[in-house]
Amino acid sequence: AHDGRPDPSTSHLEVRDLTIEYSSGGYIVRPIDGFHLDTKGGELVLLLGASGCGKTTLLSVLAGILTPSSGSVTMGDTEVVGLSGAALTQYRRRQVGIVFQAFNLLPSLTASENVQIPLRGAGVRSRAARTRALQLLDQVGLSDRVEHKPGGLSGGQQQRVAIARALAHDPPVLLADEPTAHLDYLQVDGVIRLLRRLADSGRLVIVATHDDRLVPLADRIVNLTPRRDTESRPPETRDLEAGEVLFRQGDPGELIYVVESGVIDLVRMREDGEEERFDSVKHAGYFGELAPMFGIQRAATARAGAPTTVTGYTVRDFRTRHSGSVGQLLSGAADVAEGA
Repeated sequence: AHDGRPDPSTSHLEVRDLTIEYSSGGYIVRPIDGFHLDTKGGELVLLLGASGCGKTTLLSVLAGILTPSSGSVTMGDTEVVGLSGAALTQYRRRQVGIVFQAFNLLPSLTASENVQIPLRGAGVRSRAARTRALQLLDQVGLSDRVEHKPGGLSGGQQQRVAIARALAHDPPVLLADEPTAHLDYLQVDGVIRLLRRLADSGRLVIVATHDDRLVPLADRIVNLTPRRDTESRPPETRDLEAGEVLFRQGDPGELIYVVESGVIDLVRMREDGEEERFDSVKHAGYFGELAPMFGIQRAATARAGAPTTVTGYTVRDFRTRHSGSVGQLLSGAADVAEGA
């Protein structure tokens, strides 16, 4: 039935110890590491974070498009990880609707015809598919645009068509990847309120975004790249034995470190399993600034090459104590690697 109120039991999502790992440029990248989430229908959940933090990758796993390295994803009674063949097709078709960042509408088809695509692909007859498409376009406020092609629609209207298409099979879960990325501030308001309304109808709506404008209407915010630029706290001094690891590649980063004595080796893990040392930081040198400054993961592992003492500062305190240093460091491409 297409009554707009999905069964809440089918939209209960439980993610446990999820890790996603892949190779990039010969190095291992782990954007999601040990991730947990427990949410249900009726909630609007934001996956908030900077570009490259793993938001889209996580959505792809939830959608059954990408297989994680480890962990479990349970949607209702369905364990998504490990699905294949007809069961995977059924999951993608019936349990999740996907709204892509770039709309992905076919320019030669009308709004109605674009919404009908998944219905016709599932064997729904032409007349029934059109009736359902008109119902959905009315639901998203486009009843007067059903015969318009994408070229005759604004960005916000195209996004509404994409949302209507994702709702074609009345899925209990809607996944949206940066749905406001290509919209101006006038168009954003309508799309945000539409997503909120869809969650209020009983769906689980999960939105991957870096757009803070969605925050006030969300039930839950999962910050994948926490930023602490304004935080101030006492410096943290660590004494490390030779070979001891301070932080690992892929870890979140809160502090910028200064070497008081000894040496820190910065190494990266290659896809062949071997480590590659690309820099060593000695007395008065600093490292690890990019992760806390930009809300990204550590790009390398920091390991003591000898008995070493380091002091960690928040971004705010580091800027105060080392005025100008960060700007000088970030101005050179060679220094980006040192940012770990």
